[in-house]
Amino acid sequence: MIMRMWRTQVDEGRAAEYERFAAEESLPMFSSQPGFLGLLFGREGAECVVVTLWEDHAAADALEASPGYRETVARISAAGFLRGASTVERMSVHGSRLPSSLSFP
Repeated sequence: MIMRMWRTQVDEGRAAEYERFAAEESLPMFSSQPGFLGLLFGREGAECVVVTLWEDHAAADALEASPGYRETVARISAAGFLRGASTVERMSVHGSRLPSSLSFP
């Protein structure tokens, strides 16, 4: 399993717009990708992170090459609520423990 972390900053005055975009645009796009296993959206002030889980590196590579992902990135970039450069990191997951009933609004 691969953990992919996308980090960015958001204009705090427009954080609600960012969170709406994440729920209404990003989540469905990620969910439609082959090899997608789950995600977490996190925000603390202006700092934001999206952690997605993938079956393997090939699935994460396919995400980044997919037209749906590229279109979503173009739309979020054009929206104007992100600040500064975004970064992406990947790591192999070597352990986890989450309750099967875990979900967030």
